[in-house]
Amino acid sequence: MKDVSNSVRAPRPSAYPKKRPSPHGVSKARKQQSPLYPAQAVVRKSPRGAKAEALVQRQREAQILALRREGIYLEEEYRDEIRFYMHEMERYTMSSMTSMDQQPEIRWHMRPCLVDFLVEIHFTFRLRPETLYLTLNIIDRYVSRRIVYVKHYQLVGCAALWIAAKFEDAKERVPTVQDLAQICRDTYDESAFIQMEGHVLSTIQWALGHPTAEAWLRMMCCGPCVEEPKVQHVARFLMEITLFYREFIEFTPSSIALGALTLARYICGKSRRIFEETEECLDIVELLDTRLAKHVNDLSETLVKKYSYAFYSKAATSVVQYYLEGGRFQRQAVFSLPALPMTPIKSSYSPKISTPMSVSTTASDLSDDMPGTPSSPMYSSDAFSSSYCSDDKENLPSSQVFSPVVNKQHVETIPEQFLPHDFVTISRPALHSLNVPSPRLIAIVA
Repeated sequence: MKDVSNSVRAPRPSAYPKKRPSPHGVSKARKQQSPLYPAQAVVRKSPRGAKAEALVQRQREAQILALRREGIYLEEEYRDEIRFYMHEMERYTMSSMTSMDQQPEIRWHMRPCLVDFLVEIHFTFRLRPETLYLTLNIIDRYVSRRIVYVKHYQLVGCAALWIAAKFEDAKERVPTVQDLAQICRDTYDESAFIQMEGHVLSTIQWALGHPTAEAWLRMMCCGPCVEEPKVQHVARFLMEITLFYREFIEFTPSSIALGALTLARYICGKSRRIFEETEECLDIVELLDTRLAKHVNDLSETLVKKYSYAFYSKAATSVVQYYLEGGRFQRQAVFSLPALPMTPIKSSYSPKISTPMSVSTTASDLSDDMPGTPSSPMYSSDAFSSSYCSDDKENLPSSQVFSPVVNKQHVETIPEQFLPHDFVTISRPALHSLNVPSPRLIAIVA
């Protein structure tokens, strides 16, 4: 047998040859700089500056982790591209006010009742906030393109909520057809919801990527300056108020979110950000401020009850109390240049004092009278756009006005140890009962 104990094993060939030893006996690792990338000067930081920078970085990472726990994923690299795409989509998915004004039976005073009904259903099923805004956008786009009769107005709302929930929410939270039929107290058959769903989707051409005001608010609140939870809750309360009224439909969701956030910061005593405010944003703030100052008691009772819980930082209580105490938003800029003194031309100059002329202001036409009825629906063969007989009880002229009054004594008497959803019970009459009193009530099975 061959003795291999004293034999020397040949080294294996290597792709990386060993470094040659230094002739001076000292080996130094030298980095060869590329001529394309010259060496940069090393900036030495003081221990205090490095510590402060590390603290800011840790806070930023903690904020991003907190946002991701809530389902918000923020990527700075694609932020500008995302905003550009959202601005394009919000203009593409806007509704037409002119077409909505020409509806033969739908009146604007019916909209608050429908929105109030949808807010309660949305809150009961614990759907995402984006679902409610997408629901109203689908309804507005459908009403902009099709003639909707009063007897189908609630059916369109439920079908839009069903579509939006399928698009935005988890599968286990989406209401079923049986749930929708029970909510409407069997006013419509289950097949009617399925048929209306397809009818609505074909009308809006399956375009569901509407960037809602909630999506814009999330982007604004998780930027470089993260807003406090109370400011966010007050802004959400103000944004949902805009869903009820006609004057806010013409504005884009991004402007509504910015206007609601601006007014929320003002109500909560935060400093204004003049550099972010736009003319459209300030117009929305003025409309909200004027409506709340004059009609704060006419807000939806369901909406006020929803945002009166500690879960939402009692946002409704703060806003209602602010306007009951006479608070108003001041539009003028915070920074103003001082007026420079003017030298008169002659020493004996005496300015003439003139009384301003009286200006007669006329109130805008806010009546519910609609323009001329369209000649005919788009598709006369549609099941939901066919004409009905004049003796139909559900198409009689309106005889009731929906005007909920906020009960201030019961706003603070809600137990805070429960989730707000445990107290919501739907007990509102159907929408077409605005025309004819009906004993049928809308109820949901607990």
